[in-house]
Amino acid sequence: MNQPQEQPPLNSGGDSAASPLAAAAGTFALGGEMPVARLGFGALHTVGRSGWGEPADIQAVRELLALVPQLGINLIDTADAYGPHLSEELIRQVLHPYDTVIVATKGGQVRPGPGEWRPLGRPEYLKQAAQLSRRRLGVESIDLWQLHRIDRRVPRDEQFCALRELRDEGVIRHVGLSECQVEDIEVAQRYVPVATVQNQYNLVHRRSENVLNYCAEHGIGFMPWNPLGAGRLAAGGGALAEVAAELGATPAQTALAWLLRRSPVMLPIPGTARPAHLRENVAAASLLLSDEQFARLDRAGRSEWQRELSEEEDLL
Repeated sequence: MNQPQEQPPLNSGGDSAASPLAAAAGTFALGGEMPVARLGFGALHTVGRSGWGEPADIQAVRELLALVPQLGINLIDTADAYGPHLSEELIRQVLHPYDTVIVATKGGQVRPGPGEWRPLGRPEYLKQAAQLSRRRLGVESIDLWQLHRIDRRVPRDEQFCALRELRDEGVIRHVGLSECQVEDIEVAQRYVPVATVQNQYNLVHRRSENVLNYCAEHGIGFMPWNPLGAGRLAAGGGALAEVAAELGATPAQTALAWLLRRSPVMLPIPGTARPAHLRENVAAASLLLSDEQFARLDRAGRSEWQRELSEEEDLL
């Protein structure tokens, strides 16, 4: 059997003491030196809808953040653009001085208004953004600072040079990139070691397959955003729904389990605003897929991805 019988059901919403912990998925050393549980927490939903403004219940968010380390999660991913700024401030209010967690943040996107995200990669802005995030988080050095987007209007060498300066000055400890290509990583590595990459990737979104493979070959952590996307596979009769039923788990848990098995450098960071959902996500760290189940999901995901690509081509 894939799961010991004495464990509670994976979708249990019970108290944290009875919940499986994030470290059940194993650990990964960020930058080769900072071990983190491979299942982290994405903080986009700690603020308002689409990452803008205050959440509907700010006290509930504080309680959610307090629960994160109790469930063994020690990697939190946020950004100065979430709120903007509010997510970093809430994380500091609840979790500072970060005795058991590593807070990774991002900079390099500005928010002119709700629903608007614009890359801004001028070196002076990137350096200012990192300094302000350091102040909001209340740390001497940010453990992991990620370039939220490479601004294609600014020479990328100038942006990577700014990252090197921030690291040399001790403002940031490790550097990550987001939504990048393999070539971007290779160029960035001329300036500074790249510890992580954060691209969209899930069971059915495979555009970054080559980036993931590159990260695995070079020991770079891969933090997939939108890790729970599964489209029609989660619907009744879909492969994801079928495997989830076989395991006594939810489709979301099964999708996370597939990601965790896909590569040892995979660091999913699912986000939520609900404690019960957080517990469900963490329980996925204990979910074991058989070889056949993993392969079945992989085939179905690749097939769905090819179908989506074909539909994109038909629209051109």
